[in-house]
Amino acid sequence: MLLTRGGGAGRTGSPAPRARRAGRFRRWRRSRPFWGGFFALLAGAEICALPLAPLKVMLSQGVAGIPSVLMGVVMIVMGLSAWFSPQHRTLAGILTTLIATAALVLSNLGGFLIGTLLGILGGGLMFAWQPSATTRRASTTAADNNDHSGPPTPPAPPTQDTDPQGAL
Repeated sequence: MLLTRGGGAGRTGSPAPRARRAGRFRRWRRSRPFWGGFFALLAGAEICALPLAPLKVMLSQGVAGIPSVLMGVVMIVMGLSAWFSPQHRTLAGILTTLIATAALVLSNLGGFLIGTLLGILGGGLMFAWQPSATTRRASTTAADNNDHSGPPTPPAPPTQDTDPQGAL
């Protein structure tokens, strides 16, 4: 009786903790440029990992490995900033794209082209990402609820989309 999957006595009707965590992660992921940050992290790791080869290779490379490591670390930081500070996504996207392009020249062909391509893709995704309308509406509603200086204002009526050239 305890081993059956049907409505046992231990069933509370609420979703499993795993499903709740998955839903929470999905909401978090959709509220920021997740994939742009992910590709920037991968690009930074690729560019950073190549100069951190065995010590024998690193000693023969010398000072030339330092820009590779620095560019990789900056790309990782830009990817994390896109995740945890989505309002700075434009700057993070532009810097990621510029650093990925500079890594092509300064860092072993940008991680043998893989790091450069991932960095340009991640920077573009970060730059192009826009928050959804429900996220913006929720943030403006929360800001309006915190303002207690006057009576609540009714929501604005929906506007009709018009063609700027008048072709309707």
